[in-house]
Amino acid sequence: MNNHQYHMVNNSPWPIMTSISMFSLTTGAVMFMHKINKNTMMLGLLATILCSYQWWRDIIRESTFQGIHNKKIMNMMKWGMMLFILSEVLFFTSFFWAFFHASLAPSVELGMKWPPMGINSMNEMNIPLLNTIILLTSGISITWAHHSILLKKFNQTLKSMLLTIMLGIYFTMLQLYEYMESSFTIADSVFGSTFFMMTGFHGIHVLVGTIFILVSTMRMKKLHFSQNHMIGFEAAAWYWHFVDVVWLMLYLSIYWWGM
Repeated sequence: MNNHQYHMVNNSPWPIMTSISMFSLTTGAVMFMHKINKNTMMLGLLATILCSYQWWRDIIRESTFQGIHNKKIMNMMKWGMMLFILSEVLFFTSFFWAFFHASLAPSVELGMKWPPMGINSMNEMNIPLLNTIILLTSGISITWAHHSILLKKFNQTLKSMLLTIMLGIYFTMLQLYEYMESSFTIADSVFGSTFFMMTGFHGIHVLVGTIFILVSTMRMKKLHFSQNHMIGFEAAAWYWHFVDVVWLMLYLSIYWWGM
C-alpha cells in the first residue's frame, strides 16, 4: 500500500521508442528537404504514430479502467498540459519574431518594402477571413461541448464535438487550396519562408488538434468522460483554443497587416 498520492508508473517502452521515432522523423525530414530520399521520414512518421497510439492507450487504461489517476495526478496532468502549451507559445513566438524582424525594416535585397518586390500578396478578405470565422466558430462549439459535459447533456456534447471536427477539416481543406493557388512559394525570399513556416506549422497543429478531438469524441461515445473525469477532453479543448488564438494573431499580423 503506497503512503503517497503519486502514481508510480510501470516500466514502459514508449518514451524511449517515441524519442527514437521522432528523431528519425526530423532527421528524415532534413534528408527529404535535401532531396536525398523520403523513406526515413515516412518510417519515422509511421513509428511516431504507432508509439503515440500505444502510449496513450496505456494512459487511458490507467485512468479510465484501473482508476489510478486520483485528484493529485489529474492536477499534475493539467499542469503538464499547460506547460506544453506554453512551450508551443514560445515555439510560435520565434516565428513571429522572424516575421516582424524582416517586415518592420525591409532590407535592400527585399526592395526596401514589404511584401518584397515581385510578390503578389493574398487578399485577406477571401479565404483567410473565412478561415478565421471557421476557427472562431469551432472555438465556440468546443466550449459548448465542455459546458454540455458539465450539465450531463451528452448528446449535445457529441454534436458539438462532431461540429468542431468538421470545422477543423474544413479549415485544413481551405488552407490546402490556398497553398495550391498561391502565387509565391516557400523559396520566395524571407516573405515566403516566414509565411509558409508559420501557416504550415499552424496547419499541422490544426490537424493534430482535430485528431485529438476525434479521439475524445470516440471516448465520449464510450462514456469515458464525466463531470469529475475529463482530463483528456479538457486537454483537447485547451489545445484547440490555443490553435484559435495563434491563428487570430497570424491573420492580424501576416494577412491583414503584413500583406
